[in-house]
Amino acid sequence: MELTLLGTGAPDGLPRPDCPCAACATARGVWARAATALLVDDALLLDLTPGAVFAAARAGHSLTGVRQVLLTHPHDGPAVELPAGLPSAGRVPDGQVLTLISGHRIRAVPMDSPGTGYEVTSPEGVRLLYMPPGAAPAGLTDRVAEPYDMVVGDVTGRPDAMARLRAVEAIGPATEVIAVHLDHDAPTGPELDRRLAAAGARTVPDGTTLVVGQYHAISDIPRRTLVTGGARSGKSVEAERRLETFPEVVYVATGGGRAGDAEWMARVGLHRERRPAAWRTEETCELVDLLESDGPPLLIDCLSLWLTDAMDRVNAWDDAAWAEGGERALRERIAELVGAVRGTRRTVVAVTNEVGSGVVPATAAGRRFRDELGRLNAAFADECEHVLLVVAGQALTLRG
Repeated sequence: MELTLLGTGAPDGLPRPDCPCAACATARGVWARAATALLVDDALLLDLTPGAVFAAARAGHSLTGVRQVLLTHPHDGPAVELPAGLPSAGRVPDGQVLTLISGHRIRAVPMDSPGTGYEVTSPEGVRLLYMPPGAAPAGLTDRVAEPYDMVVGDVTGRPDAMARLRAVEAIGPATEVIAVHLDHDAPTGPELDRRLAAAGARTVPDGTTLVVGQYHAISDIPRRTLVTGGARSGKSVEAERRLETFPEVVYVATGGGRAGDAEWMARVGLHRERRPAAWRTEETCELVDLLESDGPPLLIDCLSLWLTDAMDRVNAWDDAAWAEGGERALRERIAELVGAVRGTRRTVVAVTNEVGSGVVPATAAGRRFRDELGRLNAAFADECEHVLLVVAGQALTLRG
């Protein structure tokens, strides 16, 4: 089955008309995107957008052979003129199946927002799922018999849609995930590619033709990632973003609870509000047991608080205790953690702090913590395939 993406942008396109934002200002050339529309085997058009005939011509295709035009979502604004020779555009009621004379079988898939998704099966049995903007499949509970060959949807706007599909194995290891409906809320260029790769997805320029079911290199999601940065740099948001398309995640909070500390509880509350409801939280510093066990991905936030707990346990703040065995005990505990990271079979994203670039701490204990955190970060990073530094909300790739 051959799929041509006549457009890959949001309904208003990218850049948006008269929008002065940075994303629109940089959406030029291959990063400019018309509203999303899909042409399947020159026989089926999914979504009708302005300029579809010219977009098809630029991609080396014609709409003269189209036998069915289906819409996925309500189209705001002025009506789109139906090109001469095309059949009337319509929508298939949820759950119903439509078979084209070309042999394609189309099933309407219910969504959790206004709109309809379409599962398209080719005469050869290749399967494609296309979802409207801002939508995720509704009512997914049972595992599917086999995954789709390709899923095309709003990965940046609805990452939980990918998580739902992965939970029922509708997205498998060989499923190609293509991001469309791209708006100015998502970054453009290499930063978009990096974020999508973390979700096991990619995007392509308008006019690209793909062969559904053809062998291709799947985006390699790193098993171990370390995200570092300064205070309020956006490192926790970046770490959470890397796992938001997974159906299950264990959020490991190393800070625990602090009774009576209103500021701390407010910060914890903000983190909880950001996280998907399906994520499970564990408040613990016993990271080795989690890393050595099997289970869903771990998000560890953060290593700095883990180190504080580890130094508390060996009384590292006292010079005498430090010299009489505290340093050796801390080294052993860190080595145990690093060894567990090296051997883990789970996907792990860990957050830590960069504290060595600012003012030198005024106390010996403060300087000791700074030094030990620097050593811990370096040792942990050595075991990670991917290391990111977040500055002012922008992630810089240091490794991977």
